[in-house]
Amino acid sequence: MKTENQTIRIIPLGGLEQIGMNMTAFEFEDSIIVVDCGLSFPEDEMLGIDLVIPDITYLKENASKVKGVIITHGHEDHIGALPYILKELNMPIYATKLTMGIIDNKLKEHNLLKSTKRKVIKYGQSINLGCFRIEFIRTNHSIADATALAIYSPAGIIVHTGDFKVDYTPVFGEVIDLQRFAELGKKGVLALMCDSTNAERPGFTMSERTLGKTFDTLFAENKKQRIIIATFASNVDRVQQIINSAHKFGRKVVVEGRSMVNIITTASELGYIKIPDNTLIDIDHLKNYTDDQIVLITTGSQGETMAALSRMANSIHKKISIKPGDTVIFSSNPIPGNEKAVSKIMNELYAKGAEVIFQDTHVSGHACQEEIKLIYALTKPQYAIPVHGEYRHLRCQAKLAQDMGVPKKNTFILNSGDVLALSKERGSVVGKVPAQGVFVDGLGVGDVGNIVLRDRQHLSQNGLLIVVVTLERYSNQLMAGPDIVSRGFVYVRESETLIEDARQVVRESLDYCMNKNITDWGKIKGQIKDSLGEFLWKRTKRNPMILPIITEV
Repeated sequence: MKTENQTIRIIPLGGLEQIGMNMTAFEFEDSIIVVDCGLSFPEDEMLGIDLVIPDITYLKENASKVKGVIITHGHEDHIGALPYILKELNMPIYATKLTMGIIDNKLKEHNLLKSTKRKVIKYGQSINLGCFRIEFIRTNHSIADATALAIYSPAGIIVHTGDFKVDYTPVFGEVIDLQRFAELGKKGVLALMCDSTNAERPGFTMSERTLGKTFDTLFAENKKQRIIIATFASNVDRVQQIINSAHKFGRKVVVEGRSMVNIITTASELGYIKIPDNTLIDIDHLKNYTDDQIVLITTGSQGETMAALSRMANSIHKKISIKPGDTVIFSSNPIPGNEKAVSKIMNELYAKGAEVIFQDTHVSGHACQEEIKLIYALTKPQYAIPVHGEYRHLRCQAKLAQDMGVPKKNTFILNSGDVLALSKERGSVVGKVPAQGVFVDGLGVGDVGNIVLRDRQHLSQNGLLIVVVTLERYSNQLMAGPDIVSRGFVYVRESETLIEDARQVVRESLDYCMNKNITDWGKIKGQIKDSLGEFLWKRTKRNPMILPIITEV
């Protein structure tokens, strides 16, 4: 097959400039494959938004080319948007066994199981989709069955690491297949798309197994106390080690939090976690045991308001409340942006008399600088495309790539939506597709856009004034009002003069419209808004949303 001037297009639809919402499309002539389909959680200014999912406008416009979606592992930021996206664009899913088990749970909840084609792939296996061949390569991460991908296209081989670390002593499964990365390097790798989450951190990431000893020590030091451990639901290996320590110290384990229960059930059914007999007990049987016989494994390590740990800390959990003497262990690091929420929960726990432990109780699932360099050394890519991270992480990864011999002109820091065209001869950004992210609010997907968000921000900062006037039909004479209702602007009873003066301003606006023979309601409302807005700014230096309502009799 000739590879001269063959060009592949790489289109990230999310996962750049942020941690989360990972999704990338690869396009060659009439074939498109998609890697990952994640969600991200809303930022503080996204008022009332529950989730953010990728914008797939481009994929829908090219639906006939889309051959399928390949998932690298079972974390929410890689699979969370599947139920929403599949309703818009039905495509087959390819993933490893545990990842598919977790996806199946999601699809079941959304009644999509029957209508979605799914195929479980083993490491070392390849699948053909259109003119692409995709090979699954074993990696390590904080969830079992994570995979890297070698994407063979007529333009060359692209290696996508997925989220990874190099763990020589994983808790479950085998060591990352470094040999395969080296073999690909010998064949010649066109581009490497490498995880950037820890690109700022020097050295190596510690092995997940080192935490086993840490848990043993903590259990030994807290023999009399009830132990509560908060971690990520998806970190099956972490849960395994907690269960091992609990078994060693003769404690029963209660698993709490919906996502935690779901994932552990799936993992134990598929054989990814081994729970000794009579170790797990139901939360309702807690009362049959003393504190020193119990370990609780719970969700909520990120301070999420509705997660189990938050509900316990705020005394709204139906079955468990925190009491003095409890030892609470946070086995995770706050995701960037969640620090405030985590510290709030910790303060609540301390106030209830609990002991909180969060130092050295977590190891990352992402590669630090030396492991990233190792992957570059093995694959020797022609182009480097840092992925999975905020801008600063991508910049650090780009620098590492250059240290490892990738020329600066061959290193691309992309924005979501950029279209990167790569061939053996050259690489350049040749266009842009929509990739702003779609807001999910309750059951509404995409019905809240930037304008609605701007209104919500405006309301949250400045409040609302509603002006009600009743005009006579045809003559537009003022029959009743103006009445002014304030919500979140001023307390009306204590601001009577301000409200009375505002009424006067509205009357004058209506007179002005009468004198100028303005009868169009849109123009009358505009006049009321402008004059009242100016008056309120002068008097209060505030800028409330003004909503004029006109009725006629």
